[in-house]
Amino acid sequence: MTEIPTLSTGRLILRPFNLNDAARVRELAGEREVAATTANIPHPYEERMAEEWIATHEDAFENGTSITLAIALLSDGSFIGGISLALNAAHHSAELGYWIGKPYWSQGYCTEAASEMLRYSFEILGLNRVQARHMTKNPASGRVMEKIGMSHEGVLRQSLSRFGVFEDAAIFSILKDEYRAR
Repeated sequence: MTEIPTLSTGRLILRPFNLNDAARVRELAGEREVAATTANIPHPYEERMAEEWIATHEDAFENGTSITLAIALLSDGSFIGGISLALNAAHHSAELGYWIGKPYWSQGYCTEAASEMLRYSFEILGLNRVQARHMTKNPASGRVMEKIGMSHEGVLRQSLSRFGVFEDAAIFSILKDEYRAR
């Protein structure tokens, strides 16, 4: 892999993060309602955390461990969220993760971005499997997974500890052959 890709859809651009995104990351990801639906977004989102996180993306991409992209509106470039693939080269697979800022929920942006990441995973990277997990208390994320063709595989009981509470996580996946058959 040479440089972090930029992808586009009908309404979105998925592009590398830059340090200019840091303030907006803190604003959107820093909302408790957003952080509470993820396994890793910190809350509170303190000063410098976004810059430190963004600074890790290039090395992770060059090392082949992950691809993390900003989700922005194609119409005006407004940053609205993030999406990533945690890559496992040995198994030709990845785990998809995403978040969208609360003002942009329920508008189909996450489904659109996730669908494009699947295309990139199978058609460009040549992966065989992409999986994703969501907390069962966040069924909207599961609907995104279903809409992009993923199949529910099961529930990992109390597999996450978030804000002092053990959470169940539903796991979904899609294989390259299933993607092509769609």
